Amino acid sequence: MFRNSYKVSSRLTNCPSYTNQTVTIQSHPPFSSLLPFRSPSLTPTPSPIRTSTLLSLLRTHSPNPPTLAGTRKTTPGFRLPEKYALSVGGADPHRHDLSSMTMLKDNHIWACNNDITRAVRTAKAAGGFSVKVEVECRSEAEAIEAVRAGADVVMLDNFEPGKRLEGVVDRLRMVFGGGCKREDGEVEEKREFLIEISGGLTEENVEGYLVAGVDVISTSSIHQGVKHVDFSLKVVH
Repeated sequence: MFRNSYKVSSRLTNCPSYTNQTVTIQSHPPFSSLLPFRSPSLTPTPSPIRTSTLLSLLRTHSPNPPTLAGTRKTTPGFRLPEKYALSVGGADPHRHDLSSMTMLKDNHIWACNNDITRAVRTAKAAGGFSVKVEVECRSEAEAIEAVRAGADVVMLDNFEPGKRLEGVVDRLRMVFGGGCKREDGEVEEKREFLIEISGGLTEENVEGYLVAGVDVISTSSIHQGVKHVDFSLKVVH
């Protein structure tokens, strides 16, 4: 009954101008069927708005910005709605759960006697060819070791935006671009990998993270800690 009688019509244009009285969506289900969905439908609403806002800022500063992604960190019980909200807002949802990709963080590295190479190879052996491995790196040296070990993605975690970040990204691309000599005189093997930047991204400093050679910018701010939007459901009377 609910499915047959439920109708939704959007009242938004491509570039809406929001006011305190903006009507975004009109729905026409039976009133008794609508009430149980009131709170769950309104709770995730600010997330796609925040996501699309940050995405617009990225495109304002760069014609071809890196992929904007969320993170795995979601509100307990709201993982699927928040991941869906990221997609609606135009961002990449990142990992849906722990099994989507192997991410090696500091604890995993330390558990392998602080040996990134050993950690990556162990993860590769356990996950097989179908599971990507990402390494959270706190320095350029860690990123280089991770790529040499076979990491598919290196995350430059909590790097300050600016010249230092640009230099690290440029050197990573140069070292593994093919033909570069290593410290021991051997020629570095050309490797394909993604560079992700995460940590500290805000609407105010986003321009500083738009570095050539970066593939992904990830932040939990677009789906956690989102500023409240006064979005409510009212019965037309």
